[in-house]
Amino acid sequence: MTGLEIPEVYWDADEAAGLLVEYFTRLRQAGDLFYSGAHFERLGGGGDAEHVANRFDSNDLIALTMLRVSLKPHGSIDLLADPDRRWTRLLSQIPRDARLEDPLNDPLVAKGGPAWELWEHLAVAADHDRKPDGSGPVIAGKLLARKRPHLIPVYDRRIKQLFRRPTTDHSFWAALAAALRADNGALRDQLIRLRQKAGIGEDIGILRVFDVIAWMHQGQLDQAS
Repeated sequence: MTGLEIPEVYWDADEAAGLLVEYFTRLRQAGDLFYSGAHFERLGGGGDAEHVANRFDSNDLIALTMLRVSLKPHGSIDLLADPDRRWTRLLSQIPRDARLEDPLNDPLVAKGGPAWELWEHLAVAADHDRKPDGSGPVIAGKLLARKRPHLIPVYDRRIKQLFRRPTTDHSFWAALAAALRADNGALRDQLIRLRQKAGIGEDIGILRVFDVIAWMHQGQLDQAS
């Protein structure tokens, strides 16, 4: 497993909280939120709301577009119709309240576990099944982050760049879990403090706090280069 080196931005409370405030509260001239991703976890009450936790619904597909990705039409129909109930079967095996920082949940995200299996079905052709049209590793990760926001982190190009992840990366979940547990949970506690300092609401999970800080910070680095 490739470990995570946590950038200094996470320990600079003013800078990190400022990035969160910018992302979750900045307004456009029209008066709505500037960053569409600020709606990702909250749209429709959240993908892990009890009545939709074990199935994909239209709000999940719209939420994907908030993070600038989308399925093709037939892929969307596959998720919504769930003709062989594989999506419901796998989601129902992943508790809504499972948290990545809890070692008891390691079997859920380990290879062969239900979260891993669900990601494989969404990201690549698994066994004889075809993945939904338009889906791939990034979309798969974002769908899982929408349905189980406390267990699965958003993972995209900016996160990959900031943390210098390998080209083929199957260990990010485990690496982040280890980072959240290290030093008696120092990073986890810091993310909670940053969320509180930014005042963005406790309904935003710490994995999303982690992701947004990384995404915004890497965006600044890209602009400066």
